[in-house]
Amino acid sequence: MFQQEDIQLAVATLKQQFGERLSTSISVRQQHAHTTTLIVNQPPDAVVFAKDVEEVSDILKTCYQTKCPVIAFGTGSSLEGHVNAPFGGISIDMSKFDKVLKVNHEDLDAVVQPGVTREGLNIYLRDTGLFFPLDPGANASVGGMAATRASGTNAVRYGTMKDNVLGMQVVLADGRIIRTGGRSRKSAAGYDLTRLFVGSEGTLGIITELNLRLHSIPEKIAGGTCSFPSIRASCNAVIQTIQCGIPLARIEMLDPLQVRACNAYSKLELPETPLLLVEFHGTEESVQDDLKRFTEICADYSSSPFQWSTNPEERSKLWKARHNALWASYALIPGATGVATDVCVPISKLAECVEDTIADIEAHGLTAPIIGHVGDGNFHVLPLAMPDDVEMQKKINAFSTRLTKRSLALGGTCTGEHGIGQGKSAYLRDEMGDAVDLMASIKMTFDPKNILNPGKLFV
Repeated sequence: MFQQEDIQLAVATLKQQFGERLSTSISVRQQHAHTTTLIVNQPPDAVVFAKDVEEVSDILKTCYQTKCPVIAFGTGSSLEGHVNAPFGGISIDMSKFDKVLKVNHEDLDAVVQPGVTREGLNIYLRDTGLFFPLDPGANASVGGMAATRASGTNAVRYGTMKDNVLGMQVVLADGRIIRTGGRSRKSAAGYDLTRLFVGSEGTLGIITELNLRLHSIPEKIAGGTCSFPSIRASCNAVIQTIQCGIPLARIEMLDPLQVRACNAYSKLELPETPLLLVEFHGTEESVQDDLKRFTEICADYSSSPFQWSTNPEERSKLWKARHNALWASYALIPGATGVATDVCVPISKLAECVEDTIADIEAHGLTAPIIGHVGDGNFHVLPLAMPDDVEMQKKINAFSTRLTKRSLALGGTCTGEHGIGQGKSAYLRDEMGDAVDLMASIKMTFDPKNILNPGKLFV
């Protein structure tokens, strides 16, 4: 498919242009491939640290001419092997694209480069009264978040990346630079190319600039926890909360094993039963009303009180523990790593899917904590295994297949937010059927030589 001599020609050509900003060091190359779960690390042949869109265009022109694979790299926090280079090639490190170019306060939007991280953007915005709400947990780059259609803990109120990207600048496979969308909040002009690139996982073009929707910092924020006697009770509380139209900002569910892991890792003392971690945003009056109604719902399903606070330090401690859940889970089995997977189902099917998944975990002797953005029916499972435990890894792969089939049977999806990458490519056709062929045709139109992140999405 790709010839090593063509790749080496591209590397040599780019080395002349970029000098020390092109690295062939094995350690640098491995850092720019998959590092977060059991998916095998497949490094590129070289890493180029580009500084501007013209350099990205030059790289792609060279790679297009030589038929050399190209993979964009943000922070490397994706979980499905998106940044691996299974055919070798060039990794373009976008970390130097880290500027906030413009903030339009009156219109609540910003123009940013793709290497800006979500935390970096919010630090920049902290004195403006505005914030960027998407929070996938990791301090991901906004370019990577757009490429994988990320969401996270705030998605139940603020939507996902597809709802918060107004437009973008993209470099195509042959080096052409185009713009999609704009700053207006809606448009009926032609195909919605912005949303086509959002979630394309670097297979259609490389994002070099984004117009992002911002939001006003809420007047009041309150949040807390409630423990439940069973997974079904906690899920039913979520379902009733959503059906009652209570405007949650965040609602996360942790199963007992995940609570135990977070307690040990983050020095908490939460009851080790199914737990909901929630947050409300709004005015003083609206938040008080939301708290009251949610407290009443919790009382219908649990004898434990809903404990809430408006104290920023108390809330931050809880959410920091939530964001450290991955590392807390790894600590359950020292030296282990995991296969991070996620599914998403209709809210009404959430309790059934989570309960059946826990029964599956127990029946097959797995250690696999569960945590979920359950306000939109999305939950994550992290089966753990030692790196050399081949039999357990086989069990985990079989479990992941059953989990996906379970979700699809309930009208769900094989991934709510991780994306397909390599880890879920085997399941895309099960979910999308012949529509996968149409996706492949679109890919061929944008990238006829298949140099953009090959080996992802399609088996």
